[in-house]
Amino acid sequence: MERTEIDAMRHIALADFLARLGHEPVRRSGNELWYRAPYRNERTPSFRVNVAKQLWYDFGTGKGGDIFTLAGEFIGSNDFMEQVKFIAETANMPMPVPEMSKPTFLPKPSEPAFEGVEATLLFRSPLTDYLAERGIPYGIASRYCCRLNYGARGKRYFAVGFPNVAGGYEIRSRFFKGCVPPKDVSLVKAEGSPVDVCSVFEGFMDFLSAATLGLETGDCLVLNSISNVEKAMRYLNGYGRIDCYLDRDEAGRRTLEMLKGHYEERVCDRSALYDGCKDLNEYLQLTTKKEQ
Repeated sequence: MERTEIDAMRHIALADFLARLGHEPVRRSGNELWYRAPYRNERTPSFRVNVAKQLWYDFGTGKGGDIFTLAGEFIGSNDFMEQVKFIAETANMPMPVPEMSKPTFLPKPSEPAFEGVEATLLFRSPLTDYLAERGIPYGIASRYCCRLNYGARGKRYFAVGFPNVAGGYEIRSRFFKGCVPPKDVSLVKAEGSPVDVCSVFEGFMDFLSAATLGLETGDCLVLNSISNVEKAMRYLNGYGRIDCYLDRDEAGRRTLEMLKGHYEERVCDRSALYDGCKDLNEYLQLTTKKEQ
C-alpha cells in the first residue's frame, strides 16, 4: 500500500470524519471540539478532538489516537486494513489495494477485538432495563434483538445485539456502543406478502422506536452508519416508496439528499414527525415521559 494513500487518510479532518458518521460537536474551546462519545452512550461530553493536532481522546475510557484508532473504535477492530476500509467507505475514497511487489506499511496482525461471541435470547435483565429507559418495551426488544456475550482483552461482557445482513452485530449497552464486524446494513422484512414500501433508519434504536410507535408499514432497512448508504442501495432499488426517518442534523440531511438524488420522487422525508428532536428515539423518549 502506498504511504501517500495512508497519509491522505491521516490528514482527513476528524471533525469532518465524525460529521459523516452523524456526530456533531457539543461545544468548542479554542482548538478543541467536545463531543458525546460517538461509539458509546453518555450524557456529558467527554470526547475531545484537538483540531490542530488531529488527535482525539476519550476521557471516559482513557483511549485516544488518530483517525485509524478512531475507526477501530467504531468497528470494534484493531485490524489496520479493516480500519482503512471503514475510513475509505466513510470518506467516499477509493479503497487502497496493497501491492505485493512493494513494502507495506501495516502493523503486525493483532488479536481480534471480540472473542467467543455468542448470541442468545434477550431475557429481562439490566440490558432490557436500559432499553426501557430509552422508551423501548421488552416485547419489541426481544422480538428484534438478542443478548450478545463476548470477550475482549481477557474479560467477558454482554450487550444488546442487533444483527446485520453480513453476520455482524451492532451492540449497545449502558456503557458501550460498537459493532462486532463485519459492518453492514440490517434488513427487517415485513411478515406476509412482499411490500412496495421500505422505511430507512440510521440506527437500530430509531428502528426499535418506530416499531414501538407502530410506524413500520413495510420492510425496514437500518443503515447502522451513514457510510453504508451505497451498500443500502442494492436493497432499496426494488421499492416504489422509501420512507426516511433520518436524524435531523447535517449528516442526516446529507444522507437524505444522497438518497433523493438517486431515487428522486420515491424518497419521502418523514422527519417532520419528530421536529424539534434530534432523532426518532429522542422523540419516543419525550412522548413516553409525557404519557407517564
